[in-house]
Amino acid sequence: MSMHEAFRAHIETLPLALSKLLAMPPVSCCSLPKGMPRRGVYLFSEQAASLYVGRSNRMHERVRNHGRAAATHRQAAFAFKLAREVTGKPKATYKTEGSRQHLMLDPAFVAAFSAAKARIAAMQVRFVEETDPVRQCLLEVYVALALGTPYNDFDNH
Repeated sequence: MSMHEAFRAHIETLPLALSKLLAMPPVSCCSLPKGMPRRGVYLFSEQAASLYVGRSNRMHERVRNHGRAAATHRQAAFAFKLAREVTGKPKATYKTEGSRQHLMLDPAFVAAFSAAKARIAAMQVRFVEETDPVRQCLLEVYVALALGTPYNDFDNH
């Protein structure tokens, strides 16, 4: 069976979009341009290491929230992942103990979460516009796989 033509048309756009993303001069969460696209895919990096890719239909707000000091655990998912790693609690759970709300009652975890948001605020950010929801989804996965971003897992929770 051959690949569905509509799917092929979407995936053929991905390498060019990745090239545009990587060619963009990086900015920080604190210096996002006013003309930033509304919808698309963004990439957080430190030095030459690509760490996390995300997508949003409100990209300016979403990117800013990752590194905003006042962002909640629901608004700063990447920082929450970093805090889980630092505190040795990497696995998500639906049990009360170890849940997001439970972790946010632990002063050591709260400190790690705050430090993670500050770390993200200092990271490099690149982004590329993608308005089509299917291509946006595929591009997020494609960028994560192509760059080997360690904080994207695409697991169901």
